[in-house]
Amino acid sequence: MDAFYASVEQRDNPVLRGRPVVVGHDGPRGVVATASYEARPYGIHSAMAVATAKRRCASLIVVEPRFEAYKAVSESIRNIFLDYTPIIEPLSLDEAFLDVSHHPSATIVAREIKRRIAEVTGLTASAGVSVNKMLAKIASDYRKPDGLTVITPSDIDNFVAALPVEKFFGIGEVTAGRMHRIGIFTGADLRSYSEAQLVSHFGKAGRDYYLYARGIDNRPVVTERTRKSVGAETTFIEDTDNRRILAMELNGVRRDVMRRMERSQFRGRTVVLKLKYDDFRQITRSRTLPHPVEDDDRLREISESLLAETDFDGHKVRLIGLTVANPQVKSHGDGPVQLEFDFGEY
Repeated sequence: MDAFYASVEQRDNPVLRGRPVVVGHDGPRGVVATASYEARPYGIHSAMAVATAKRRCASLIVVEPRFEAYKAVSESIRNIFLDYTPIIEPLSLDEAFLDVSHHPSATIVAREIKRRIAEVTGLTASAGVSVNKMLAKIASDYRKPDGLTVITPSDIDNFVAALPVEKFFGIGEVTAGRMHRIGIFTGADLRSYSEAQLVSHFGKAGRDYYLYARGIDNRPVVTERTRKSVGAETTFIEDTDNRRILAMELNGVRRDVMRRMERSQFRGRTVVLKLKYDDFRQITRSRTLPHPVEDDDRLREISESLLAETDFDGHKVRLIGLTVANPQVKSHGDGPVQLEFDFGEY
């Protein structure tokens, strides 16, 4: 994602749009988590002290982070990924590796994911496409914001040779400085050193640098061990308090959730309805069941009930979402069992 936290804040607060913004705590020890693209020409970047950033830009706006909002957007994006592949390795809330090697064209997939992220979240993302994780990561940062860079097999040698070493995945500022001191400034320079020489200078990491200089990275995309929830949401073109329209929109969102549950073989016991009002206030209503939701009829019954029980308090709704969470944990060995009796209708 492009300037993720700051972009969410600018999306949700029109006053911030087009202005230099950083997300972070505005105190003596505050650190910039994310800088908007309007703030970056002043030399402001993440991990910089907020006090330093304010000295560089007198008109800078400092916004306290809202991690729940960022997590919600991240979950929406993750659900889009699931429509294309279950092989997803998150790096953070705003970045992930996807293995889409089973698709005919990874470039088409990347372009479509970027389009859907923009439609669903109102935010832009940059994508990198290549034959391995290291090259895809480099490519994703190459033309930000809203970029799409493809490194094909025939491009790898020339691309890596011209790349500054500080742009390599896994080479930070300190390591890049050490490389500069021994005359390594580009991939071509790095390639001129033997594996033994690089290990001598940089320890075990030298083996990775030797491979990276040749565009080689054999690490697989490692999926999450346990999926905690499946959800979907939609934002309306016009805010509404018409319950018939909201029920129709919820119906579409529910179908998306059920389809994603089937695809990821996920079953959860908690159903969560999310509404965002016209003042951007967000509420959730949930219900936890004794057994996981197994079918669409059960999910429809619960989600419609949650919506019917929710008082809009005079507000119109701009977004509706539905999530199934609280996955069933398989027990091993002997242990207490909760017995249930079906008494029928009463």
